[in-house]
Amino acid sequence: MSLHDRDQSQQPNLEQITEQLQSNNAKDRVLAMLDLQKEVMPTAQALPLIKQALNDSNEQVKAIAIFSLGIKPDPSNLDILTQILISDPDYNMRAIAAGALGYLEDDRALEPLRHAFYEDHSWLVQFSAAVALGNLKNTRAEAVLIEALQSKQELLQEAAIAALGEIGSISAVDYLLPFATAKDWTIRKRLAEALGNLPTAKSKEALQMLEQDENKFVAQAAKLAQQQLNDLLN
Repeated sequence: MSLHDRDQSQQPNLEQITEQLQSNNAKDRVLAMLDLQKEVMPTAQALPLIKQALNDSNEQVKAIAIFSLGIKPDPSNLDILTQILISDPDYNMRAIAAGALGYLEDDRALEPLRHAFYEDHSWLVQFSAAVALGNLKNTRAEAVLIEALQSKQELLQEAAIAALGEIGSISAVDYLLPFATAKDWTIRKRLAEALGNLPTAKSKEALQMLEQDENKFVAQAAKLAQQQLNDLLN
């Protein structure tokens, strides 16, 4: 019986999953990996199979395996993900590894993520590294993220803005404020959300301006951020 033919109400069975990971059908292996990610699957049982799938010939199976190392935390996962981030020839896999490192919320991931941001030539890897640095919530990432604000890639700018908000980088407020007049409304919205985590008078002033933004999504984000900011300031 193929995994995708199994009654969806059934809980994943480790024996079935192990069998399906040996299937010649890539779809079976993908669905098996998705079952390994589920919360009901104990990490100790899932990890050996996840690590085995890192060598799968199918890119989707391998990608899910890499991401799974971030949501099934184990002391050994940091080194595995770091090695993939540094050396995998596929930039997509490196980007997924960067994202997974952020989910580990382990400060030891800071250096490999900083290295990836500066040294990797793929903007997608740089983007994932910036997002992951925000997830770490470590203020030592400020310098990297402030530099990312100068990128010509708007998605990188957005990631850096959000990450600086995540880590509560008060010292970055002056670097963030120029984005209040960015042409792209998604950047202005991201800024509003970030400023809601940065309790300063300048943040409040910028949010008051953004609440009058012509784009309703920016205005709504600014209104919510002001409420959040008031809670932090009071």
